[in-house]
Amino acid sequence: MSVLRLHNIQKSYQQGATFFEIIKSANLSIKSGEVFSLIGPSGCGKSTVLQIAGLLDAPSSGSVFIEDLECNLQSDIVTTDIRRDKIGFIYQSHHLLVDFTALENVMLPLLISGMNRFDSHDKAEAVLKDLNLGHRLKNLPTELSGGEQQRVAIARALVHNPKLILADEPTGNLDPTNSNVVFDELLSIAKKRGVAVLIVTHNIELAQKTDKIYTINKGLLELYKDEASTNIDEPKPQRRRSNRPNNKA
Repeated sequence: MSVLRLHNIQKSYQQGATFFEIIKSANLSIKSGEVFSLIGPSGCGKSTVLQIAGLLDAPSSGSVFIEDLECNLQSDIVTTDIRRDKIGFIYQSHHLLVDFTALENVMLPLLISGMNRFDSHDKAEAVLKDLNLGHRLKNLPTELSGGEQQRVAIARALVHNPKLILADEPTGNLDPTNSNVVFDELLSIAKKRGVAVLIVTHNIELAQKTDKIYTINKGLLELYKDEASTNIDEPKPQRRRSNRPNNKA
């Protein structure tokens, strides 16, 4: 059974007399333990797809299924419950609370949901240790490196055992070394816990580590085929024409 299924998603906006069709057609199905990436130039609709998948925006037409429940037909109360219980979000900025330790930041969603402090502590500690942060439990965000901060944000997204993780440029603020470390740990823990993951990234080298790569081409969500570029926003180098004569007979 798919954890996330997008069926014939279309998204358009109207601003005054101007009509913008952002997503013409998007179809996608992700099962437990699968990690898919979504690449494409800025403004092509990647974040729109992610917001629709996360029930933060409604499609103009089409259906969003979370574990076979057609979510866009549900009430706001039901979709809020689905987001809280079944979806974890990771953003480019970690958004950690600076006055709380790493452990307390990860405990907070559990405490808000009504879990007692003892169980919240144990669950938060376990996921932080899974991300190799067992030695940083009592550190404040300002005492952590950028990579460690982002791993705490990943732990916070995973601590309530979601079925789906949606990550929008989760390594966008990190240097290449830390990007690889954080990306690899996100993939590893997703596989270990059987979580479905959809990651938006500009970095094709990181995307190539995922099970499938998608892109948005003229409003159509499709499998990505070109693996020549290391950054989807960078133009591909043009071949120089040779001025040497062709001596072939």
